Amino acid sequence: MSYTLSTTIDRPFGDAVQATREALADQGFGVLTEIDLAGTLKTKIGADIEPQVILGACRPPLAYAAVQAEPSIGLLLPCNVVVRSIDERRTAVEAMDPDVMVTLTGNARLADVAADARGRLTRALASLTGPTAS
Repeated sequence: MSYTLSTTIDRPFGDAVQATREALADQGFGVLTEIDLAGTLKTKIGADIEPQVILGACRPPLAYAAVQAEPSIGLLLPCNVVVRSIDERRTAVEAMDPDVMVTLTGNARLADVAADARGRLTRALASLTGPTAS
């Protein structure tokens, strides 16, 4: 089982981050956190990697339903979406597949929440390669 939903888009990194935020918002997600992984690694250990951010996406009704079904699910929230530069023109956008929550916990009561989140994340990623992509 793959643990990611992913796409590669023909946009530079900065544009891809903004487009990803908008695509998530269109699917009802807010971005609670943004971690500049490349910047953090450079500051903390002097390591150089391609630009990469982790967006912590949350749709409160889904988070609430997940917590009701599995009180410890907060360990797997929010939905992490990684935007990672491949080169000057291409960017990878990856999200953790919400089905992993069901597999990892063994809690079938999370299946509907995971399916809803998966559908929304899949549509968000698909929209990045749509007619507005360059």
